[in-house]
Amino acid sequence: MIPRSEKVVAYVVRGRTVAVFVHERDANPVRESGLQVPAGTCEAGETPEHAVLREAHEETGLTGLRIVRHLGEADYDMRPYADVVHHRHFFHLAVDGPVVEEWRYVERDGGTGQPRPFLFSWLPIAQAHVLAAGLGAMLGRINAL
Repeated sequence: MIPRSEKVVAYVVRGRTVAVFVHERDANPVRESGLQVPAGTCEAGETPEHAVLREAHEETGLTGLRIVRHLGEADYDMRPYADVVHHRHFFHLAVDGPVVEEWRYVERDGGTGQPRPFLFSWLPIAQAHVLAAGLGAMLGRINAL
């Protein structure tokens, strides 16, 4: 039996764009960790709704985040990278207030406390099929529901 982990994925949307990032420390970010959206693990006893707002804020530094809607759930097998299945809850989020076109934000790794710098920008949703590791699985539902 493959272990399962409860995860959340945040599509922070502004107009027809979605917030995406790469890991600044990767020599070749797209090849090493890929283009991503904010995502993370539900903590013990935490609802997916709380987890997605927490993770989105922790990774982006944005304030004024709010859930527009829950888009659905899907499993993603992380093998061969990791021997785990992610059960993902996908959310459409909005950000109230002004935002910049590009920004750098440093998150502290929850386990090690090490800094993890991210480089953010806004990507047209129509181009977000390039997201890594199945993170774009529910983008088509943003305007469909």
